[in-house]
Amino acid sequence: MGEWDLLGRLLDKVQTHSTVLGKIWLTVLFVFRILVLQTAADKVWGDEQSDFICNTQQPGCENVCYDLAFPISHVRFWFLQIIAIATPKLLYLGHVLHVIHIEKKEKEKMKKQAELDAQACVFLRSYKVPKYVKGSGKISIRGRLLRSYTFHLMAMIILEGAFIASQYLLFGFALETRYVCERHPCPHKVDCFLSRPTEKSVIIWFMLVAAVVSLALSLAELFYLGLKATRECMARRQDYTVTPVTPPVSGRKAFKISDEMIQNCINLELEQLKEKKVRRVAGGPEEVPSVAPPGNRNKGEVHI
Repeated sequence: MGEWDLLGRLLDKVQTHSTVLGKIWLTVLFVFRILVLQTAADKVWGDEQSDFICNTQQPGCENVCYDLAFPISHVRFWFLQIIAIATPKLLYLGHVLHVIHIEKKEKEKMKKQAELDAQACVFLRSYKVPKYVKGSGKISIRGRLLRSYTFHLMAMIILEGAFIASQYLLFGFALETRYVCERHPCPHKVDCFLSRPTEKSVIIWFMLVAAVVSLALSLAELFYLGLKATRECMARRQDYTVTPVTPPVSGRKAFKISDEMIQNCINLELEQLKEKKVRRVAGGPEEVPSVAPPGNRNKGEVHI
């Protein structure tokens, strides 16, 4: 099916920006849900309505009994379930691509502005250093992306649980061999019979187990992200130090060139402050006095 190929290509892009548990979730989705739905379930349910036989000749009775037994086809229900739980993943992918595009534009502006030495310091003060895209091109899930990833996991958990509950309310978790129908225009209670109810029940249980595994993986991933964020926050609090010559710029390890330029700007500002202090002490000289070595200092010299 072409629509599944398109969905597979989109979700494959999400896989590169997910955690390890997220990649396992996508594997379960592709192998144990989409593949089984394409190869087995669609064929098994091919005679779903044609072989639904009721022991009556009353016109319309068989149709209303089938509608009562199956308000929606199992296959169509699973199609809708997969599309619904994949939608938060696709929204997260859109957010990731948006962040990558913004940081790419910022990097290009920083490279262009870095060529103008006179205005480089002013530019770097007004722009934040990109912090989401690593040097290898992978995404670091933190900040806005961490919140987005958490929200999409919560949406997937809610949708998965809602579809599991809906399947139980609509069909139950197994098919019966005989359905008793009493509905207008049937003149009395009518017995209706399914084709291959045992085989269909096996596939129903298989898809149900795959849905439960996906739900458990999403819960585990949400717990893992919360634990990881807590550890990183505690580590930042322990290691966070501010010195007069080290600006607290996020992402400085990933962008060494930008940090050097920022450090030069800070050093320049410190030198200007020293000049002002010397002028106030010495009565406002036009030139900054040179700093003599410690062994050759005179009493009349001013040193900073």
